[in-house]
Amino acid sequence: MRNLLQQTRMELLPENTILSSPKFANSLASIPDLRPGAHPLVREREDAFEAYYEVDYDPEFGAFWAKLRPDGPKNFTPELVAALRQGQVRVENRVRDELDSGREDRLRYQILTSRIPGVFSLGGDLALFRKLIRNQDGDALLRYACACIDLVYTNAVNYKLPVVTISLIQGQALGGGFEAALAANVVVAEKQSKLGLPEVMFNMFPGMGAYQLLTRRLTPARAEELILSGRTYGAEELYQMGLVDVLAEPGEGEKAVMQYIKKRHRLFHAAQGLRGAIQAASPLDYGVLIRVAEAWVRQALGLKERDLELMDYLVRAQQRMQQ
Repeated sequence: MRNLLQQTRMELLPENTILSSPKFANSLASIPDLRPGAHPLVREREDAFEAYYEVDYDPEFGAFWAKLRPDGPKNFTPELVAALRQGQVRVENRVRDELDSGREDRLRYQILTSRIPGVFSLGGDLALFRKLIRNQDGDALLRYACACIDLVYTNAVNYKLPVVTISLIQGQALGGGFEAALAANVVVAEKQSKLGLPEVMFNMFPGMGAYQLLTRRLTPARAEELILSGRTYGAEELYQMGLVDVLAEPGEGEKAVMQYIKKRHRLFHAAQGLRGAIQAASPLDYGVLIRVAEAWVRQALGLKERDLELMDYLVRAQQRMQQ
């Protein structure tokens, strides 16, 4: 695991992310029995991203929508992680091409949401975690964690391009789903949404960026309190805390996103300049994210049988919700 981590740190520095690393592009393929492309949707379609996501584009405002299909996975399976990576590559390449050509009607906003009723994401693939932990396969756990971190990092720094990343939550966002939502520059949530980090229930901590993302909006003490509580929070409570930027009425999330975009569109360049200043003042350190992932793997491999039994309970709950 140490050699893999050192290689990862060398290859995946912020200025040379996973998006441009062919070697890491297929790293999830070595996770036993869960190879990218194994899902029938991926096999049937050359574009894995559109196998999982419905894509829409509003040329007036340059708004790129990616909506997880209603029959898509409710948690971050390796296949879904690989598909999201493909989507990020598409967005990055498109924005760079449009900037190079000087297009005024270019892509400016990326909105990630879900069409699964009541679910944004239930988080990481707990069944996979349980299997790899029981097999003491730290390398596979680290590959999964690093791939997830790269998705989080890329959205959090908005590709280091003049793009605004937006997450729209219209249901549950738990564990890694909460981390994915927080990674966006702008978090929009409908009032009925529930968000939380339940990892402490089985003696773990969220290892794909939660603490680093929370402390960009909260004090370290408040972030620690939120993580250790294991609570599920309502969107209104998180709005009061400053973790949700726009609070929408039930069923009005997409409308709220477009209202936000229309309101800010005229000030796009000023807002991008301010965002750059904020990120310079409070940078998200990719190397720290990787080191946290290493600590997360060590913690996972050291879980006791009682902890794994609690994880089994959550796996069954997650599987029931998949049905």
